Amino acid sequence: MGTKEDVRSRLNIAEVVGEYVNLTPAGKGRMKGLCPFHNEKSPSFQVDTDQGYFYCFGCKAGGDVFSFVQRSESLSFGDALRKLAERVGIQVEAKYGERSNRDLYDVNAFALAYFREHLPGPALDYFRRRGLTDETIAAFELGYAPDGWDGLLKHARVKGLSDRQLLEAGLLTENAENGRIYDRFRGRVMFPIRDHLGRLVGFGGRVLDDSKPKYLNTPETDAFRKGEVLYGLDKARTGLGKSENGDSELIVVEGYMDVITMQQHGFTGAVASLGTALTAEHATLLERLGARSISLMFDHDEAGLKAMLKGLDQVLGAKFRVRATSVPSGKDPADALLAGDDAGIRKALADGVDEVQYRVQAAIETHGTATAEGKRKILMELLPRMQNLDPLDEIAEGVRTAACETLGIKPEALMEWIGSKAKRRTLTDTHLAGMSAGRGEEENEMKLLRQLLIDPTLLAKLDGSVPWRNESVRKVMLAVQGAASSDAILDVFRGQPEEQLLIRLLFEGRDSGSISRHGSEQYDQKVNAYAAAAVDDIQVTLSIDAMRAEIGLLKKQVGGAAPAEQLGILKQIGELQRAVEAENRGRRGIA
Repeated sequence: MGTKEDVRSRLNIAEVVGEYVNLTPAGKGRMKGLCPFHNEKSPSFQVDTDQGYFYCFGCKAGGDVFSFVQRSESLSFGDALRKLAERVGIQVEAKYGERSNRDLYDVNAFALAYFREHLPGPALDYFRRRGLTDETIAAFELGYAPDGWDGLLKHARVKGLSDRQLLEAGLLTENAENGRIYDRFRGRVMFPIRDHLGRLVGFGGRVLDDSKPKYLNTPETDAFRKGEVLYGLDKARTGLGKSENGDSELIVVEGYMDVITMQQHGFTGAVASLGTALTAEHATLLERLGARSISLMFDHDEAGLKAMLKGLDQVLGAKFRVRATSVPSGKDPADALLAGDDAGIRKALADGVDEVQYRVQAAIETHGTATAEGKRKILMELLPRMQNLDPLDEIAEGVRTAACETLGIKPEALMEWIGSKAKRRTLTDTHLAGMSAGRGEEENEMKLLRQLLIDPTLLAKLDGSVPWRNESVRKVMLAVQGAASSDAILDVFRGQPEEQLLIRLLFEGRDSGSISRHGSEQYDQKVNAYAAAAVDDIQVTLSIDAMRAEIGLLKKQVGGAAPAEQLGILKQIGELQRAVEAENRGRRGIA
């Protein structure tokens, strides 16, 4: 038997790592490449061929050739040692601190042969009724566990396997009260579960009648951890990272039959989680295998899909573009394909709604945008998905953009709030008002109102086309038409809330500071002379703001418009942009 050092001495770490990473020379005895353990655009992963170690300066992962294979293939140390020993033709014992799972795989293979042997009969008829071809049945190694308490147990004893081996593999169940052991799977069609490397880690079984539970999986074992395994990934992984546009979509469905039927019909990216939500461990594995997009296709209604996306694991959402959809007929994918609705499945996948849209729309429908309290709750609900500032997290950026557009918030103000823990805990009405994208326009409206209080005759200069954002300004502008003095304007609002606003603006507009009484008359003359020009300038600013807002709206419409309409929209954008430039030139000329 060889040792760990015997295996190491025959390995070239650069050759092993080079099967996973595209390495290029980086100096004497050094190679570099893009790290396989995290997303990066510039290579920070290095291999020291002389010392036999790797290290990533980005995510800090490092170790020898054994730890690299462990991490890359999600193996125990014993299994990594065996894998590399086989590579160099050395036999070793797995005794280096961790028990090998090889015996569990072998026991599962023994059970699979038993289940496959009993497939002919009602089980095979069931699969054929569900539309599976004999080739697909063979490819997925489908079988049947006969009805009875100890069929597999007796067969294993005859073949020399111990009860303990079957118990450790989760193939037997032990009665805690009397110690009796019996077959876990009885009277069920059997679905072998392989991990992404094709190792047989467990089974799923489905009854052929109405017995409960309908589905039964292998319990957690040293080889089977359901939060790390996706059914069908051993086959689906061959297409990941190989599409023409560099994007590979994984389709996550609910059941074994959905996966098998979809793969039979050409949807080769179909996989299923084993009774759990997608986990961070799933995300790490899929990222390493080259997945970039994930479609969640469950037979839920829209509310269920929305809740699913809303509660999506933050780690998963940060690594992939995630969309959700369901079969329009309300059937599960397997039944829809059995009915010949391949086109419906393709359309559903193409029309899937993305995570950004679902998260934001769900928050809006729950809390509403009409009140400050509603806006506050929307922001707090979206915060966990907005606060990841990694530029590669497109979803976080999309949620931030959608929040700004929906709630009328300035992007820079939102980023400041996200970065401030104190503000996040106490998001007051004042904070919300300060984040408002319309605040600048409202300030300009206040400036205009201040100038009109100085000289009400300037009302004649307004053309009536300004859509006032500030409600108080709008009320004053409607009420003061024809007023001859600031006193007349104040009389209109005597005793009303707007009165205090008008008095404050009047004092701000005529504040001469600490100048002398003699100089105050000259100050008032200068203020009055300035007022007319100020009204012109502020009205130009408001006009520019309105045109820019319209340009932004038109830009959003371009992408969704028909080709024939796009030209007209682009023409409108160009005309508005020229008008903005003309207004700016005119303002500079006046100045």
